[in-house]
Amino acid sequence: MDRSKIYAMPFAEVYPYYLAKLEKKGHTKADLDKIIRWLTGYTQRRLAAILKKTDTDLKAFFTQAPKPNPDRRLIKGVICGERVEDIEDPTWQEVRYLDKLVDELARGKKMEKVLRG
Repeated sequence: MDRSKIYAMPFAEVYPYYLAKLEKKGHTKADLDKIIRWLTGYTQRRLAAILKKTDTDLKAFFTQAPKPNPDRRLIKGVICGERVEDIEDPTWQEVRYLDKLVDELARGKKMEKVLRG
């Protein structure tokens, strides 16, 4: 898999896929935004600004996250055949953390558990 192509994708173009997955299971944009803010430390205002433009790619979105949640290290398990806690590339691990959180919520896990509360 060529991660450089994935990293170059604008976050604003990836976001709708996460949202569609959650909406299909009865969740909302607010739920997705809550997960993203918890994981990255972005404010709702900053997240909204990023979603309005296409110059923030996936790599920049995660590497420039203002305050990554230290509890994200509690995210464990397999997503797309990868064990998230064993991923060595820090940016790829952040991407997979978000994938895992969205997947957990979509599968019916309670938000407080998804956010490791």
